[in-house]
Amino acid sequence: MLRKLGAALAGIHYCLRTQINMVIHLLAMGAVILAGIIFRVQPWEWVALTITITMVLAAEALNTAVEVTVNLYTKQYHPLARVAKDVAAGAVLITALGALFVAYFIFGPHLGF
Repeated sequence: MLRKLGAALAGIHYCLRTQINMVIHLLAMGAVILAGIIFRVQPWEWVALTITITMVLAAEALNTAVEVTVNLYTKQYHPLARVAKDVAAGAVLITALGALFVAYFIFGPHLGF
């Protein structure tokens, strides 16, 4: 059990070390948490924010896993390798855009939107 936890933490560490977008997402997470504290969001809003943040971070980690796997398989350009990487990146974009909508609905009223 501890070995599996160690492997999972090593994967997160790899993402943080090699993927600038993961660092950006974590900085955004910090800003969202700070905004939630400042605006005293409701418990249900914390739930929505937590789920949203988790989805974005998980999508970024899965994107990294796809990229590493494709790179392991081939160093040469292949159109299907490009598609796999693009689709994984698109999944991150979808979750990030969803996160922006959640942020708008939660923080918009506090900011006069």
